Amino acid sequence: MSEVDLGYWGVPLAMLGGAIRVSTPFLFVSLGECLTERSGRINLGLEGTLVCGAISAYAVAFETGSPWLGVLVAALCGALFGLLHGLICSLPKVNDIAVGIAMMLMGMGLAFYFGKSYVQPVAPDLPSIPLGAWSDIPQLQAALDINALFFLGLFAAIVLDWVLRNTRAGLYVRVVGDSTAAARAMGVHPNRVRVISTLAGGALAGIGGSYLSLYYPGSWNEGISSGQGLMAVALVIFARWKPLYCFGAALLFGSAGAIGPALQSVGISSGYHLFYAAPYLLTLIILIITSSPHRLLSGAPAELSITK
Repeated sequence: MSEVDLGYWGVPLAMLGGAIRVSTPFLFVSLGECLTERSGRINLGLEGTLVCGAISAYAVAFETGSPWLGVLVAALCGALFGLLHGLICSLPKVNDIAVGIAMMLMGMGLAFYFGKSYVQPVAPDLPSIPLGAWSDIPQLQAALDINALFFLGLFAAIVLDWVLRNTRAGLYVRVVGDSTAAARAMGVHPNRVRVISTLAGGALAGIGGSYLSLYYPGSWNEGISSGQGLMAVALVIFARWKPLYCFGAALLFGSAGAIGPALQSVGISSGYHLFYAAPYLLTLIILIITSSPHRLLSGAPAELSITK
């Protein structure tokens, strides 16, 4: 079926499809960082976790032929990184930001080392759901061809928001994030809660990495993450540490990342590549706006390093 000439209407249509595709890894890694930060800890190592999740998923999918098994292994890989980060940060006088940077470098180094033999092989992709099958317009069909992990991420955001607001486990996470002393007075072990939160957050980031290598862009290379793990910190600040807001913020970042390809899809080839920097510019703007010394970060857990 040949494409229909939609003119400039093709730009918002391409941005819709691009926003959904680009936002999915942002969604998972931001949910992981949101959970970690709600417990009072920052994990800057999620960039390394994201890359390790991507290569572990790709390698397992290639060797076994099962992309879903690759997603599971990526989640386990992310959980291990989160567990290691959590345990190290539980030691006395350890700075979580410094540990996160070290974990990021270690994760990227391991991924690049073990991923050298998987640059050329082609692993099976994750399946997508053709929600645009009712339409005869190929561009609309492509925009609404949505990967199952996007819906899994939306479900995870809803569940995480409910757990934090309505369960005892969520109460423990919120109390530990706001006051270590209050948590101890309640009989809660702050380090234990933070380790579990960091472990779960790492698992979510690992799933985000599997999406990168098994669907979009759907290959393995050393520049696959493009700093999305680090941008998740700004995204969580923008979302005010609320999981459902993380979903909207991820779509916003995804839309910013889709501007360049959308313009290219309608034949605008002059200067479109400058719009590829839109997510990074958005991250910079958010960090500048939220770093004012004259006002507190609304919704920020009091035990976070950035609030002290």
